[in-house]
Amino acid sequence: MQLTLPYKLFILLVILSVPVTDSANLVTEGMAIYNPGEELPGGDTSHHNPRDRNAFTHPSANMSFPDRLRFELGDSIFAKIWEEPSPSSAPASDGLGPLYNAHSCEECHLRDGRGHPPAANWPNDQAVSMFLRLSIPPQTIEQHQLLQSGKVGVIPEPVYGGQLQNFAINGLTEEGHMHINYTETTVKMADGAVVRLRKPEYKISELNFGPLHPDVMLSPRVAPAVLGLLLLETIPESDILRLSDPDDSDGNGISGRPNWVWDRLSEQQALGRFGWKAGNPTLIQQIVNALSGDIGIATPYLPSPTGDCTSTQASCLNQPNGNTPLQENTEASSVTVQQLVLYTGNLAPPARPDAQKPEVLRGKRIFQRAGCHECHQPSFKTARSIHLSEQSKQLIWPYSDLLLHDMGEGLADHRPEFLASGREWKTPPLWGIGLTKTVSGHTYFLHDGRARNLLEAILWHGGEAETARQQVINLTRVERNALITFLESL
Repeated sequence: MQLTLPYKLFILLVILSVPVTDSANLVTEGMAIYNPGEELPGGDTSHHNPRDRNAFTHPSANMSFPDRLRFELGDSIFAKIWEEPSPSSAPASDGLGPLYNAHSCEECHLRDGRGHPPAANWPNDQAVSMFLRLSIPPQTIEQHQLLQSGKVGVIPEPVYGGQLQNFAINGLTEEGHMHINYTETTVKMADGAVVRLRKPEYKISELNFGPLHPDVMLSPRVAPAVLGLLLLETIPESDILRLSDPDDSDGNGISGRPNWVWDRLSEQQALGRFGWKAGNPTLIQQIVNALSGDIGIATPYLPSPTGDCTSTQASCLNQPNGNTPLQENTEASSVTVQQLVLYTGNLAPPARPDAQKPEVLRGKRIFQRAGCHECHQPSFKTARSIHLSEQSKQLIWPYSDLLLHDMGEGLADHRPEFLASGREWKTPPLWGIGLTKTVSGHTYFLHDGRARNLLEAILWHGGEAETARQQVINLTRVERNALITFLESL
């Protein structure tokens, strides 16, 4: 039947009169509703440069010219190779180690992208962008009280400290080397397709400072991509806490909860936002922890020039350091740290040119139907900020609630961190995830890189995400492809 023009206009008016309230409940021919602004994940900070290998390296698009110059200076510090702490022609670069995991920030976050587990296709790869966190259960009343105070999140391994360092400066031996052994399991999809998953097992060899504590807990960590970090810091705390449902009062099986951690600058507990278990409350604390633990660089915020060396490692503690009056009697001054904050905090999420394509919207609808959006919260409005004008009052689309969720036994590391249990992980932001192959040259996902593609990553979800996982298992091949297309558009 051919519709007359007045009848067509009547239908159009009816469609336009429908209130757009909850995009998760509005579908058109199997497609989710497009929300204005979705094509700009970082709001006005989003850049429109090509989605190529440098897609994560661009500054916030709304930065002023003076701040862009400071951004470039921060970039040079991020890429700087720190040297051994011996007399040199560049004292501002002294201070590496004595024990360390990388020579520079960029060594872990190449082109500001995601790291990877050591693999055969990276020659001589010694886990430069992945390391093992170490801790032990509390052994004494004092250690129990320290954890209960909330001022520390873990008790470090007594000999090797908070993480295994697999490199050392000249004249000192490294702590040891991480080894990964994978065993395969299979998941059969409803349409008969079989997906192979690899389960990792971690061991440490060549321990050069004696045996590990018998109760040591290991947690592998891959360096995440560095995108929109100050945007995440500017999300109002109340908006994040509003999503928390630790007792699952709504009965949907999702019980996200915040990780309350110690803010060393304000000397009080604060909402954790950064790290795989939300162990750091601010970007500056995340950065100074990485400088100290990963590279061995002292700052006014963590002034020990020997990094993660413990009291039992005398040969490490006796090494020369790079402290200099030029850097506030440390190895990296507070100005240097602030330049790193400005740089890493203003790495802009790339725009999404395909956000309105039908196949992307079909995949978005499947993402919503499976319940993935319950944890991967699509959007927030950042707070008004005088000091962070670029991030102020932006509609952003990180696809994370920044809360802790029980992800099941399959992903458990059995290593608590502040309030995070050994089965809980923070929901990682998904913006930029579709560019991992382009930027980083691989498609290894999750906290330890065990997943070799996005589908494997989904199928490792358990615990609170088990229902969503089953939904994905029951998809047809066409539906799975649409879901992956949506994720790759982010």
